[in-house]
Amino acid sequence: MTNPAADDFMRRAIQLAYEGVRGGHGGPFGAVIVKDGQVVGEGHNRVLSANDPTAHAEITAIRAASANLASFDLSGTEIYVNGMPCPMCMAAIFWARIGRVYYACDAADAESIGFDDAEFYRQLEKPPAQRRVPALQMNTHVEAARACFRAWAELETRIRY
Repeated sequence: MTNPAADDFMRRAIQLAYEGVRGGHGGPFGAVIVKDGQVVGEGHNRVLSANDPTAHAEITAIRAASANLASFDLSGTEIYVNGMPCPMCMAAIFWARIGRVYYACDAADAESIGFDDAEFYRQLEKPPAQRRVPALQMNTHVEAARACFRAWAELETRIRY
């Protein structure tokens, strides 16, 4: 990538990762969310300091950007992360409607320092019941759960996301 602004955003993500490591907040990950060339949210991994397994850099940056933009829809943004997002973070990126992900290190790099990202991707390729943490459908409750889904679908004040 030769875009100087993009390089600055990635350097900031790396700087945030260092801040988290030095502060003992969590793993070496930082994230910056940009809209129209301006930073609208940033964060670093806070899993340890928050005692929250979901407090990854991407999640903290998404939360900050959503608060700053007063919207759960981050369409028109892009995210810069020093490491390829794990499956949870990629799902959050999809839900937030972020348009593009720029990353430096890949899942193998994270695995080489003890993070399970690559294994999580491997697990998600398996059928749900065959994963290390099996997902098992409780068929006796499908109709009751579908009724709740229908209630949501029929809600006139429903906001799509």
